[in-house]
Amino acid sequence: MPDQDVRLQRLKSWLDEQLPALFSAQGWGAIPPATLTAASSDASFRRYFRWEGGEQTFIVMDAPPPQENCKPFVDVARLLNKSGINVPEIYAEDLVQGFLLLSDLGRKTYLDVINEQNADALFSDAFDALLAYQQLPMDAPLPSYDVALLRRELELFPEWYVRKHLGIEMDQQQLASWQRVSDLLIESALAQPKVLVHRDFMPRNLMLSEPNPGVLDFQDAVYGPVTYDVTCLFKDAFLSWPQDRVHGWLEIYWEKARAAGIPVQEDFAEFLRASDLMGVQRHLKVIGIFARICHRDGKPRYLADVPRFFAYIDAVLERRPELAELANLLTSLKRPASGSL
Repeated sequence: MPDQDVRLQRLKSWLDEQLPALFSAQGWGAIPPATLTAASSDASFRRYFRWEGGEQTFIVMDAPPPQENCKPFVDVARLLNKSGINVPEIYAEDLVQGFLLLSDLGRKTYLDVINEQNADALFSDAFDALLAYQQLPMDAPLPSYDVALLRRELELFPEWYVRKHLGIEMDQQQLASWQRVSDLLIESALAQPKVLVHRDFMPRNLMLSEPNPGVLDFQDAVYGPVTYDVTCLFKDAFLSWPQDRVHGWLEIYWEKARAAGIPVQEDFAEFLRASDLMGVQRHLKVIGIFARICHRDGKPRYLADVPRFFAYIDAVLERRPELAELANLLTSLKRPASGSL
């Protein structure tokens, strides 16, 4: 029997143990006949199931050790809950087996419903959630976006995309150029004010919920650059927005952040530059991750989104002359043009 089928049986047995106490504690009466169906999966080893019975519905996370660790999810969920963020309530947990029983925040993500007409309202709600957790005191035992982490992320690009996917070994000149570009991006990130950073604050991880939005996939949270999450919100793997509209949203966020006492850059032009460079760091990392998911984990579908991230980088290269060396390096690597593989 495949390992996943074994885990599914263990998960069902664990649920059978947990649900009677939960229903009793909540005063929900007898446990009704129920179904357990796949809810979603992601680029990690985690799987999600939806338990449905009568009027009750839950999400069950299967995060197989040693590949995944549920504890950061549990810790960050409790932290975000303090700021009033709509995150899943944890009804039961088994960190050893890697099982969590969670409240269900709904069936529709922002990605499912967002369009040109409703984007302003949806992003306004997202700003409120973002600003709420950016105001939390930085006293939880979370990692920092330090030099080591930023460089480790950047190195995914030459290791997995350039070397493994393109089959290119960079020469000494290219390696030196990459090092200088990396240093510039890292210095820009470290120079920014620090706040709590979700690290994947994008429409796919925001649920249409009440209160809106429900926030998911926050287990990798760190303390780091203030522009990171808001940049991520508009430049994800699944949809892209016109630059003038993104500029307008960034200005709305920046004004709200200043009014809320968030330590954003005092000058909007400085904020935009920091956002641009932060985005490039993330985009290079994501391209490397997608190549790794393909070649290490056997999931090639993510490579289809690589041109979108190169397009984000290209747009920044056009307006940031300080990144000319990166533009020259990418040209020398004969990478795919935007819109193709």
